[in-house]
Amino acid sequence: MTATSPRLEMLDIHKSFGPVQVLNGVSMSVSKGEIIALLGSNGAGKSTLMKILTANYSKNAGTIRVNNETVEFATPRDAARVGIRFLPQEISVFPELSIAENICMSAESKGLVQWSDMAQRAHTVLEELGFGHLDPQTLVHDLPVAERRIIEIARALEGQADVLVMDEPTASLSETESEQIFTLLRRLKKRGTSIVYISHYLNEVFEISDRIIVLRDGTNAGEFDPKSAAVSDVVNAMLGKVAGAMFEERPPLPASAPVVFSCKNLNLPDQIENVSLELRTGEILGVFGLIGSGVEVLGRLIFGAQGRPASGELMLNGDVYTPISPLKGKQAGIGFVTAERKTDGIMADMSVRENLVAAFQSDFGGRVMTSPPRETAHSLEWIENLGIKTAGPEQAIRLLSGGNQQKVCVARWLNPKVKMLILEEPTRGVDVGARKDIYRQLVAFAREGLAVLVLSSDVEEIAGLSDRSMVIDRGRIIAEFGSAATPGDLMAASTHKNPTA
Repeated sequence: MTATSPRLEMLDIHKSFGPVQVLNGVSMSVSKGEIIALLGSNGAGKSTLMKILTANYSKNAGTIRVNNETVEFATPRDAARVGIRFLPQEISVFPELSIAENICMSAESKGLVQWSDMAQRAHTVLEELGFGHLDPQTLVHDLPVAERRIIEIARALEGQADVLVMDEPTASLSETESEQIFTLLRRLKKRGTSIVYISHYLNEVFEISDRIIVLRDGTNAGEFDPKSAAVSDVVNAMLGKVAGAMFEERPPLPASAPVVFSCKNLNLPDQIENVSLELRTGEILGVFGLIGSGVEVLGRLIFGAQGRPASGELMLNGDVYTPISPLKGKQAGIGFVTAERKTDGIMADMSVRENLVAAFQSDFGGRVMTSPPRETAHSLEWIENLGIKTAGPEQAIRLLSGGNQQKVCVARWLNPKVKMLILEEPTRGVDVGARKDIYRQLVAFAREGLAVLVLSSDVEEIAGLSDRSMVIDRGRIIAEFGSAATPGDLMAASTHKNPTA
């Protein structure tokens, strides 16, 4: 543990979005030349805390201090001016520009950019980082992914960054490429740069960090010294006590249950690699993965929203199936609930009724016109079945809470024509009560024969809901578990880069 004076302190930070308390008195600090790891499960509050630090969100209460002075940031540029830079998980470089142009474009660079000295400035910072062999005139799109990340870091340092916040910096990198980043981080530490390192790869965290800070449910859940702490202690702090009552007990799936869907060696370049799985009638198969692991792509690829895969053998209901488009997926008997509820899931200015019947509107009338009374009756049935809190079928769906909007998105696909239902992040941004309602209905429909594929970055959700579960990382299935898998099992598999299945 460090004993030096903190360069950055965030003290007793509170943040709420409407009635939802996201951060409740969170504190953290980082000293000069220190690397702290900021850990927590999905929804723990890590991103919100960092968005407050970089002025993308405002805080409701609390204090931010930089070099022992209290600061208030109105804009991200204010944070940059005092040396705080955020590097997102997605590498934010400009591929069609040169290395020198990327490095020297920082809004906070020293003075005006002079084309005559741009290459020299870029070379100087690269040399300092140990990458002086890179030619500043090289176009960034000609670089491998790891070196693009290095260019991004060099740009931050050229812009006088004293505190670097790095969100999953190695998520898209190989082991060898990750080692390049670790070597660079050690150099930055020696020169006095402070680093907040957000990652779910615990082996990396224990290797590179000086302190580990864990958040859970918007509060501080523990602080650890990686030199003496056990991995299990950190995992337990991240997960806390699992609310077992959230999930229903159910008998094991019969071994004779027929296979509804299978894929073998499914590939999508740079996103999905040789994925094979089977899904049976009445089964809930969960796929757990961290953001960027491929968990957000696999379901879309199967449904047809990613277009035709590069290769793979797929079977659906005993027939060869080729995902081409969402329409073809629906026609084949697949339903799909997107993770992006606000942008892709709901039609915000339309009514609850219109949203509920949207996927199968032709079921409610003839070829030319639908039957509003039939649509209303159908809507009222699902409003009651799922406990959707609404003033009625004609209320605009945008006026509903997130949990009730999500119930509508799920109910839309609960149609006898759907034999396989794919759900991405089915309870993201949903309160506990709505979660239980959604889980209850998914289990009920699985018991009636629906095959359910759940893809989620919520480890407790996958462990509690699934008959079987898999872990995906960098587009590959890296582990598989039966119904007895715990959140700790899934998290341990996902946070090691080469776990054994």
